Amino acid sequence: MPGQVRPVTDEQDGLLAYLAQMRYVIKLTAYGLTPEQLRATPSASALSVAGLIKHVATTEEGWMATVRGEQQPIDYGAYERNFVLADDETVEELFAMYDRVAEATEKTVRDIADLDHRVPIDHSVPWNPKEHDFWSLRWVLLHLIQETARHTGHADVIRETVDGATAYPLMAAAEGWPESPWMKPWKKA
Repeated sequence: MPGQVRPVTDEQDGLLAYLAQMRYVIKLTAYGLTPEQLRATPSASALSVAGLIKHVATTEEGWMATVRGEQQPIDYGAYERNFVLADDETVEELFAMYDRVAEATEKTVRDIADLDHRVPIDHSVPWNPKEHDFWSLRWVLLHLIQETARHTGHADVIRETVDGATAYPLMAAAEGWPESPWMKPWKKA
């Protein structure tokens, strides 16, 4: 996938394309890392590259369940665990799970096909507005793009702290871009 989102045909296509791009770039932050580096927490926070990817995948999965009207028990322990790649989990399994979540999201959005589809607002948490009762599917997709992009920035900083790699050189390495005077694909040290 190139560094820019392809031309889009309509609003739904645009929202899904931008969400796909954000999924791709957060996954790139894991490119070439060892299992230990994926789990490293080199900053003041407890966040790791793998933990951030797991978080955005499970967050997207939860939002789509809400969009589909599926009941979800509140489980704060699971929320906390979803920021950590467990010792028995691999990045390949994490990526496969995220790919399944992405497929389910795209199917849900295409099946509903109405970006104004009403999604109930959970009023049990203090950060959601009390004066409204519904989000729209459009709002949910914009929120998922925002959430994934924000955490991609966190993952970028963590990755750079782990081994000095930055986004475009990683993309160049992953996609096999030729080296140029202004772009050197990342290479494992």
